Order: sequence, then structure tokens, then C-alpha cells
Amino acid sequence: MKYRDFGKTGVKISQIGFGCMRLPEIDRDGQRVVDEEKAIPMLRRGYELGINYFDTAVGYNNGQSQYVVGKALKPFRDKVMISTKLPLWMVNTTDDFKRILHQSLERIDTSYIDFYHFHGIGKKDFDEKIVPLKLMDEARKAMDEGLIRHISFSFHDKPENMVYIIERGEIFSSVLMQYNLLDRSNEEVLAYAHEKGLGTVIMGPVAGGRLAAPSYLYEKLLGKKSGSTPELALRFVLGNKNVSCALSGMTTIEMVEENCKIGDEENPMSPEDWERVTVMMEEIKKFSDLYCTGCGYCMPCPKGIDIPYVFNCYTYFNVYGLKDHARHMYSRVGRAEHGVGKPVADCVECRACEKKRPQKIEIPKRLREVHEALTAEKI
Repeated sequence: MKYRDFGKTGVKISQIGFGCMRLPEIDRDGQRVVDEEKAIPMLRRGYELGINYFDTAVGYNNGQSQYVVGKALKPFRDKVMISTKLPLWMVNTTDDFKRILHQSLERIDTSYIDFYHFHGIGKKDFDEKIVPLKLMDEARKAMDEGLIRHISFSFHDKPENMVYIIERGEIFSSVLMQYNLLDRSNEEVLAYAHEKGLGTVIMGPVAGGRLAAPSYLYEKLLGKKSGSTPELALRFVLGNKNVSCALSGMTTIEMVEENCKIGDEENPMSPEDWERVTVMMEEIKKFSDLYCTGCGYCMPCPKGIDIPYVFNCYTYFNVYGLKDHARHMYSRVGRAEHGVGKPVADCVECRACEKKRPQKIEIPKRLREVHEALTAEKI
């Protein structure tokens, strides 16, 4: 594994980071729980192959991710960096900062957090919650007490608002942001963050699965058949020298090993290939009119619709051009034996999903459009 300077923190970070949002799960007594027999060996294999940055959060895997990450990494805690997050939607008073921090420390079974993020913030969160509740002061106190080593933030807002936050959040050591082949809107602020000395971690390098399927389109990008589309997506992100680390939400040991092979390379993508991809990106943009990362924050739907699954069907249809496959996937929706949610027609436009979404997708409207595209039937 090759390592990069992590901003001005003084630490080296592995090029590939382990995103612990989608650890493998199993059904147990009617509940989805993390499959520890698979997840723990997978996390430890990542460590063996050189990954030293593991990213979790309070709500990942229905609240179980922190426990499993802590358990898996306990034998070599001092050799890895654990990142977790403060969910601002759970913070109503200044005292909530310390309460939630201590809960995370207990769940991970550690005495300190390496990188503690304000989770998914934008300008409004910064101005209306972080500043008035003096949460930056609480973060400094936690650092002084040795509970946190670095303060960070993850970001889901307009690029210009990241500049606003960086300019006012002088204690931030790093930022976690979205950036990939299909969404390069943060490319300039990524460079700005790097220039300002922040470590930069990329979430969604394979665009929430949109770049995880084979497609002739991506072979055209480089003019050669050199590997899988996820490999190309990771190489593209790491080919940007303003990137410190690319997080990958790995679900199998095989995936861990494949991604770490890329992380072993000094230059995952040459400047020439980077330029070629840049030139060809205009061809891809026309396919990205519905950008869902599959994060699941819009769930659960009160009516039982599996929103990420429906939007993923459209990805195969519209981005990859795999229309028959997409229609077959969508035909499973609403059929109990397949377990992929209720029919889109059951949507009553309550908009509970839109209150929780990080992406600004008009979900009820887009659900209808996907249904019509894949069935030629109007709702």
C-alpha cells in the first residue's frame, strides 16, 4: 500500500480507505444485522494489506458499524486511524456534543477518535447549529482532553459553501467529500481544500455503484480494455493529486484485495490517461441526470418502497445502456418473494424521504419517471 501526506496533520494515510457504511449483513430474527463472521475478517484483511484509515458513523449498518469496527481493529488500535461522525440532526443542545462523542467512544471501545467529523454539513448547518451552539468550542475541549485527535467535516452542499466552511472552521484538519467520474462538481474546491492544508478523503469514488457495472462507454474513455469499471473509477480519483485517500465501501474480501492492489501503485493513473478521461467526460455527463449514491438516508419509506433499488435500476437503464437487465431488475419491485420493496405506485408523496436525503433529488417525481421509463406505463 502506498501512502500520501494527509494535509498538514503530520500523518500518512493509505491511498485506499475502508468505508464501513455497507458491511455485510444477514437476517437474524427478522432483523438485518452485521455478519461479523464476514465483516471482521474483511476489515482485518484490509489492515493486513496496508489500509490504515477506517471510516464509520453512528447510523451506519443501523447503528452496528461502530461496534464491529471497534471489535475488528482492537488488536492493532494504535496502528490505525478511525474516523467517525457527529450526527448534527441528533444535536439540539451544546451538551449533546459530549454525550454523543462518549457514546461513540464506548461503541468503538476506544479512548480516542482519530478524526471526528461534523456529519454531512452545509452552510446552513454551520451557521444555524455549529456556531450558535458553540460546537467548535466543544470540539476544542475534547481535543484538549485527548478524546479527539483531529476535527473534520463531511460535506453535502454546494461547492462554494465548502469554501465558506473552510474559511471559518480554522480547526478543521480534513474534509470528506464526494467526487467521482460522474460528479466532478467538487473538483475546484477539492484543490482549494488541499491548498489550504486539509487532508482530503473521497466518498463515493464509484458513484454509489453507478460505476460498478461493465460498460462499453468506459472502455472508450481510455481506448483500451485494461480492467473493470470500478478499477477505472478508483484510478481516476487517485489520479488527482489533490486527493489524499479514496474511501471504498467494500463488502467482500475479494473486493478488499482488488482495491488494495490499486493502492499498491505509486501512480494509479498516468497524467496522459487522466487527460483523456477529462476530455471524454462530456460524453458521460448526459447520462447522469439522476444521481443517487445509494446511501439509503432517504429510507425507510413509510410505504415500503425501496427507493435506492428503484433508482439503481434506472442507472443500469440510462447510464450503462443495459436496458433489458434494468427492466428485469425493476420487474422484481413489488413482488414479495424478491424482497425489494413495494410498488412505486404506492407512493403518496408524503416527502418523508426528501427530509432526510443528502442529494437534492425530487424523489416522488423521479420515482414516477423511472417507472414510466422502465415500463412505458404512467402512474
